[in-house]
Amino acid sequence: MKKIILSIAIFFLINTHSSSHVNHYSKYSYLEYELFRNNSSIGYHKYDFNRDGQTLTIRSEVNFKITKLGVDLYKYFAESKEVYKDNKFFQFNSTTNQNKKEKYVNIRVNPNLKELIIDGSSYKGSAPLDSIPGTWWNHEMVQAKKQISAISGRIIEQTVTFKGKEAIKIGGKTYNALHFNFKSSDETLPDSKKLNTDIWYDENTKLWLKAAFDKTGYWEYRLKNYK
Repeated sequence: MKKIILSIAIFFLINTHSSSHVNHYSKYSYLEYELFRNNSSIGYHKYDFNRDGQTLTIRSEVNFKITKLGVDLYKYFAESKEVYKDNKFFQFNSTTNQNKKEKYVNIRVNPNLKELIIDGSSYKGSAPLDSIPGTWWNHEMVQAKKQISAISGRIIEQTVTFKGKEAIKIGGKTYNALHFNFKSSDETLPDSKKLNTDIWYDENTKLWLKAAFDKTGYWEYRLKNYK
């Protein structure tokens, strides 16, 4: 059970000082993903996009549980709020209940020192402006060298590899996708804490299509609905 908890945390902590790439999502108001473990549906992740002038606010909700023989072994619920002003990151806040363990992170920009200020359950301090809280919907992730945990504020160095172009089918529809692999740069980390996740984005729209990783089971995020 401990290994399951660690593997889940690794995925969701990846998951922002992003630049004007948020413009690519100007036509979207809602994204919904279905979460699978060993090909069985266990929950969802939803994003709501709200625009007010030059301010973009994204509210996110994640909810899933793992059961066995009708018994709930693990429950996860998280909510977050992400704000951009003039297409630049402004702040991020989240609260998470990870199997009855409460976690949080608050991230804001310090314009005077040109850095991010982090107040999280795992880390309190600063980070470079080009660090990115882990929200997979934003494909600016592929250019970041560091990610900030969207659960607890922990900073993770990453190596991103472009695996190529692929045609993938989700929900009966075929997409031309760009496939990337995200790995922890620090090879000294224990395997339970290492990042090794594959992400697919639509080649033309940069819409996040799918995520997958293999640890204590095979996990997938699949695009279910968008508008």
